[in-house]
Amino acid sequence: MGKYSNTFTQKELPKKNQTHEIWKSFGCLLMMIIPIISIAAGYETVNLAVENGWKFIPHQMMGLPRMPDFFYRSSGLVTIFSPVAKIENLYAIALMSLIYIFVLSGLISMVYAAVYTMVGPSRYTPLDAPPQKIKVTKKSR
Repeated sequence: MGKYSNTFTQKELPKKNQTHEIWKSFGCLLMMIIPIISIAAGYETVNLAVENGWKFIPHQMMGLPRMPDFFYRSSGLVTIFSPVAKIENLYAIALMSLIYIFVLSGLISMVYAAVYTMVGPSRYTPLDAPPQKIKVTKKSR
């Protein structure tokens, strides 16, 4: 026991404002769902582009992926990455998936920001001074 401590008069610290568990689980769920949706959408977009002959995907990204030469020297790496090497148009699917991830996460961020500004707490607390109302006039020299 310390010299200045008193076990009988310890006060409980007030709880900090923490994010509710529902919102934490919702964010975790979104982190799992958005990549799954974007991979599926990227796969379907590439297949639709191949079927209709659209030219927005570069031809270098089409076809089977080619692994570096040291992959083929090791039997373990060949065993691990052989299912990946058999996916047709893998590079195009990965690129389209990344595009969908950026678009979906940006859209969700904008919707969240709009909802938070409407429903969220006040910008100023009772301890803040009110914003000053100053009219600035332009002065020409």
